[in-house]
Amino acid sequence: MRQAKTIFAACMLMTITSAAMAQQALTGTVTTIDRINGTIGIQQPQGGTVGASAGGATEQLKVQGGPLEKLHAGDKVTYSVSGTGATRTITTIEKQ
Repeated sequence: MRQAKTIFAACMLMTITSAAMAQQALTGTVTTIDRINGTIGIQQPQGGTVGASAGGATEQLKVQGGPLEKLHAGDKVTYSVSGTGATRTITTIEKQ
């Protein structure tokens, strides 16, 4: 019984931690906007070696609520994402 409680507590901690990580603020540059489908392409800044030639990866994300009218390609943004894998959705997005 004690081992089951320990395993349950560890699972709950992992769930809470992953939910908190999913809501952390990210930054990037808007590359594409599809206002009809409510999606946006955001390129995250490259991390790692200074002077490397390749930029960060560009992600296509669904936008919750639809504040896309105020954004344009090239805008620097701060945003929060919920979900995992292919079903990631921007919950908040602000132009910097």
